[in-house]
Amino acid sequence: MNRSQHIFFTLAAFLVFFGINIVANQTLTGVRIDFTSGRLFTLSAGSRGIISRIDEPVTLRLYFSARQLADVPQLLNYGKRVRDLLEAYAAESKGKIKIQIIDPEPFSEAEDQAVGYGVQQLPISANGEVGYLGLVGTNAVDQETPIPYLNPEREDALEYEITKLIYNLNNPKKRVVGVLSDLPVLGGSPDPKTGQPTSGWMSFEQLKEFFTLRLVSRDVDKIDPDIDTLILVHPKDLPDKTLYALDQFVLGGGKAIVFVDPMAEEDRAAQDPSNPMVMPKIDSGMPKLFEKWGISMAPDQIAGDLDAAVRVTVNSSRGPQEVNYLPWLSLTDLQLNREDFVTSQLKSVNMGAAGILEHRKEAKTTFTPLLTTSPHAGILSRDTLMFVRDPAALLQNFKANRSNLTLAARISGIVETAFPEGAPKDVKATTSQLKISPKPINVIVVADTDVLADRFWVRVERFLNVQVPKPFANNADFLINSVDNLGGNDDLISLRSRGHYTRPFKVVEAIQREAETAYREQEQALQSKLKETETKLRELQAKPAATGEALLTAEQRKEIDVFREEQLKTRKQLRAVQHALQKNIEHLGTVLKFVNIGAIPLLLSLFAIGGVVFRSRRA
Repeated sequence: MNRSQHIFFTLAAFLVFFGINIVANQTLTGVRIDFTSGRLFTLSAGSRGIISRIDEPVTLRLYFSARQLADVPQLLNYGKRVRDLLEAYAAESKGKIKIQIIDPEPFSEAEDQAVGYGVQQLPISANGEVGYLGLVGTNAVDQETPIPYLNPEREDALEYEITKLIYNLNNPKKRVVGVLSDLPVLGGSPDPKTGQPTSGWMSFEQLKEFFTLRLVSRDVDKIDPDIDTLILVHPKDLPDKTLYALDQFVLGGGKAIVFVDPMAEEDRAAQDPSNPMVMPKIDSGMPKLFEKWGISMAPDQIAGDLDAAVRVTVNSSRGPQEVNYLPWLSLTDLQLNREDFVTSQLKSVNMGAAGILEHRKEAKTTFTPLLTTSPHAGILSRDTLMFVRDPAALLQNFKANRSNLTLAARISGIVETAFPEGAPKDVKATTSQLKISPKPINVIVVADTDVLADRFWVRVERFLNVQVPKPFANNADFLINSVDNLGGNDDLISLRSRGHYTRPFKVVEAIQREAETAYREQEQALQSKLKETETKLRELQAKPAATGEALLTAEQRKEIDVFREEQLKTRKQLRAVQHALQKNIEHLGTVLKFVNIGAIPLLLSLFAIGGVVFRSRRA
């Protein structure tokens, strides 16, 4: 083969390569291959299930200020990942989901539209420049549901947030969930300091995103028929007619989630002035109904756990110390039931002074633990815990002689009424009493109410002047999962925990750690040198003051010159360390970019050329 033929075949190979790319870009836009280890851009079965049941078209508008966010790499890269994931939704929906990517330039109609939809403005620079990274969904009846700010720090919940938005647009009528509580979970009670109504607990604020919450009085004789699920939080000494209403609601097929507690730390019950020696009642339970459901909870026993105990800081004679506080538990791994939809995807649930649930021996119901302690658990006395607050003292007297105590459980099965003799006298009977459940009941009981309180699972921080709740445990997810599951929707539950999009560059981090260690050591040396020099200067200055001599002696000036020379030398060394750090990272970044961006196309091109040359030589 002569030189001209080699050139011809080489050019032909390049033309074929680029032609295939152009054709593929136009015809194979719906084909996607996900090589990420966590399958981050492959929709889960839950998302696909919800997408398959879309009745009317849904439009998702991503307001992504790519130009304005170019100087904020965290937001820019996250916006690109959101865009890629949205394209996966569109491909899966077969035309039912339409995606629009909008870059709202400053003072444009697109920006006005984004603000009108409620997309959050993100301040980027001190001169007032703002950007947008939010999502707005609309359905066929023009219902609008925004995600005002797509927080990159919560990217593991990205698919869940998008699928939840689609689900809400496809099911615009929210389920009605009743809430009966002796704690201010829905807010409204005035703050004693400001007089302003208090906000509800964050777990219930998140619940409002999915369901219509309706407050149920503790003095009712019937649960409204449009309530399909009832949440009871800390029911203390409910009257018989309310217990009867709950009994009939559950027997009739209503779902219930019951949070009881032997010692509710969030219960601020005041002491009785007429009987100051008696502790206020801060426990709750429904033993009359529990007996028929086949469970029991001792009102004076609290679960302690050596393995799951939360470490707290206490002041001791030797200063601040970290000690395991036995009543506060952080449940992870095998302490969460991995076979039940409610807890299968959760990472951790925090509880405070939780009680212990037991399945009665004579019970005919099915008892499925959802949250349990570790094998190294034991029982704490409620009375002891109320008077002994020293974590170290609790540890000294604790016996880990119990294993896998149940803290929350699902109860199902056929049950009989707790009122076999009929309705209480003060109940206005409008329907005949159910003596036994026609179908198996489905109830979840949790032996703790503090699990719902904000301080046990979430903290609120600010990011770009936006208040962002940052959960450090899945307590709210546990509540929402329970309501979802009892209502028959398991698809959203499977989406609550996804893998991490960002994967650390371990070599880069090692370089940074090494350089930062050297930087800190030299910085500490500089500070130590500075302190020694200042001490020496004070000593030198004290001598002439006593003798009446000049303020600055030759020895002082010499010491100052030495210090300044040492200071300049150390600063130069610090700059050298920083420069070496940046140089190593930039070099490694260049190599990684070449491997990720250029190497694969180059290898493919060489492979194609080699194939053409090989065939031409054989011919």
